[in-house]
Amino acid sequence: MRIIQTGEPAFAEVFLKIRQRGKVFDEGLWKTVQDIVADVAKKGDEALFDYTLKFDGVSLNPRTVAAGPEEIESALGSVSDEDWNVLKLAAERIEIFHRRQEITSWSLGQEAGIELGQRILPLERVGVYAPGGRAVYPSTVLMAAIPARIAGVAEIFLVTPSKSAALHPLIAAAARLGGVTRIFKIGGAQAIAALAYGTASIPAVDKIVGPGNAYVATAKKLVFGQVAIDMIAGPSEVLVIADEMAVAAHVAADLLAQAEHDVMASAVLLTPREELARQVAMEVAKQLPRLSRREVARQALADFGVLIVTKDLEEAAAIANRFAPEHLELMVADPAALLKKVRNAGAIFLGGSTPETLGDYLAGPNHILPTSSTARFSSPLGVYDFVKRSSILDFSFQALEKYGPAAAHFAELEGFDAHAQSVKLRLAPKKT
Repeated sequence: MRIIQTGEPAFAEVFLKIRQRGKVFDEGLWKTVQDIVADVAKKGDEALFDYTLKFDGVSLNPRTVAAGPEEIESALGSVSDEDWNVLKLAAERIEIFHRRQEITSWSLGQEAGIELGQRILPLERVGVYAPGGRAVYPSTVLMAAIPARIAGVAEIFLVTPSKSAALHPLIAAAARLGGVTRIFKIGGAQAIAALAYGTASIPAVDKIVGPGNAYVATAKKLVFGQVAIDMIAGPSEVLVIADEMAVAAHVAADLLAQAEHDVMASAVLLTPREELARQVAMEVAKQLPRLSRREVARQALADFGVLIVTKDLEEAAAIANRFAPEHLELMVADPAALLKKVRNAGAIFLGGSTPETLGDYLAGPNHILPTSSTARFSSPLGVYDFVKRSSILDFSFQALEKYGPAAAHFAELEGFDAHAQSVKLRLAPKKT
């Protein structure tokens, strides 16, 4: 891996390249996804099944697109006890964490004759997208479905591509543990369009959540407004801040764990110790050949991996805030102190015994996180993403008498006579 100093001219170039990866507007991709979304919106099942055959090589129809009870039970029967126990442990920990995020309605009655409040209601139907191209991701199913269930969502749909038209056992197990109500064996932009607009086989949902490839991300961007979405997820990333307490082999392992995701993944180290940077580079070179996905990781590190030597930890924290990474590891002697300087990150891992892998699977916090510097203004997926808020207002006539004239005056300031009249008519003396 390349080692650079923050004072070098190359630093600004590398910083920009990593932050902008995946953000370049691809006119061809946009046009392709636009056509897919439009076709599914117009033709429904016909287009949905045509694109599924074209892109996934799987022939589906209205009878086979959804996994039936027998298929689900058959898939569940293939899950080993060991696998089931691991998934169950993860589900339990995810549930415990997300239970703390429950939001309740409230009422404010601080003035006589006035009742103000906020009503919290769950969304009625949501769609969870779980990638399933090169691999299956039961962890994503748990991370998306469990908060939706806790929020009280009545119908939780899961869409996930299948290369064999059969439901993967681990996906079936995660769906059962997560509270998924229906499973559809479709993926890609066509699945997003089906969830957004509805087809004869797939009812439209209120919100779509979950990560996916560039086609899925683009489709989510296109259908936003027709439905709600959680975020536009970009390539995954980790940024590690390390000092003299860090073990070079552990830092290298964590960088590689991120790099093996895909060739667009980013893995960055910030450290004031140049010697540590050199040791990490040697460890990466030693560990990389042992990986089954070594070519993917090699490409990711070559394009978007870097070891940056900073003046001190303070500068490292400032750079991390500019990166606003999806995952931030603080492998330093006093992570709690450094945490106070961090403002922008999706998930923050403290100390040398908290690798990002824990967060990916079963620590408890959600692993569906803001990427591409959007942690500056976005948050991890949670229960709050599956509820909506309504304001409640109740004024007595006496309260209207108190505040109505001011409200009418305000309306007239903005030139809305009818608004003012709606108040004045109520306050006008009744004719006998």
